[in-house]
Amino acid sequence: MAPIPKTMSGILIEEVGGPEVLQWKTDLPVPELKDGEILVKNEYIGINYIDTYLRTGLYKAPLPLITGREAAGYVVASSSPDFKEGDRVAYLADHSYAEFTAVPDATAVIVPDDFSTEQAAAALLQGLTALTLIREAAGIKQQLGISEGPFVLVHAAAGGTGLLLVQILAVSGAKVIGTASTPEKLALAKENGAAWVINSKEEDVTARVKEITSGNGVDVIFDGVGKATFDADFDIIARKGTVISFGNASGAVGPVDLFKLTPKNAKLVRPTLYNYITTKEERREFTEELFDLISSGKVKLRIHDVYPLKDVARAHQDLEGRKTTGKLLLKV
Repeated sequence: MAPIPKTMSGILIEEVGGPEVLQWKTDLPVPELKDGEILVKNEYIGINYIDTYLRTGLYKAPLPLITGREAAGYVVASSSPDFKEGDRVAYLADHSYAEFTAVPDATAVIVPDDFSTEQAAAALLQGLTALTLIREAAGIKQQLGISEGPFVLVHAAAGGTGLLLVQILAVSGAKVIGTASTPEKLALAKENGAAWVINSKEEDVTARVKEITSGNGVDVIFDGVGKATFDADFDIIARKGTVISFGNASGAVGPVDLFKLTPKNAKLVRPTLYNYITTKEERREFTEELFDLISSGKVKLRIHDVYPLKDVARAHQDLEGRKTTGKLLLKV
């Protein structure tokens, strides 16, 4: 294996703001390993909405910052007994927008032989987010039988996490309603398992959901949109239903009046992935299930585009401009 250089290329944020604050650097120091870490040479890096929240300052982080939360590549140095040089890995850890990342071993997994490195980078964060929201936040388990499960609504059903939610919910037996903003996105959601689709720009979502559910509303709402959809969620949730708010694509949800929950005895959950995969057993269980769903063909990954790392600003513009479907990746 080639010697590890002292410096690397990567993306540095020195002040919060728009995509223009994502600076391409070629002289960043290669991180030094601590005990229990592996040094990964990144090949593909996953882009996620949380990257934009950190860039804009919606989520606070010390500056200067190399952002990014996931990638896949191969191990070039290891201080962990669980990984060796040459292992192909995917991981969920900070500072992935770079040529090399020092990764805590607990956040990394070996990439299965039947997966490409590109697939692994596309699958992990959004796939585990979708899977844990379904299994843990919504309590929907596998193999309920086709359309024997609850009515569910997925906002932004053609996005990266949205498409995975739709597919996993469908194979778990849920009756899936998806919203999206264009005919092309609606068709994609339908192809991936949504039994009904609603154009969120042209149709009355509340009226359509009530029509589809005979006036009862949906049992679970998966809302990664945030501010623009949150209030209406409580009009279309069923009695004793669950609203799962997990993203802020349209802006952060403001303070919530708990009396919103009273008329229908509704439940509101605002989870984060990492609290569902805190233990080694949880990480292994959910990662194995996710990889099995993909390997079996029950869940398909859709990669919208692969951008050169130095063009990350364009990728953020496309993501925030709602120009994309599926997963966005960076290639190192």
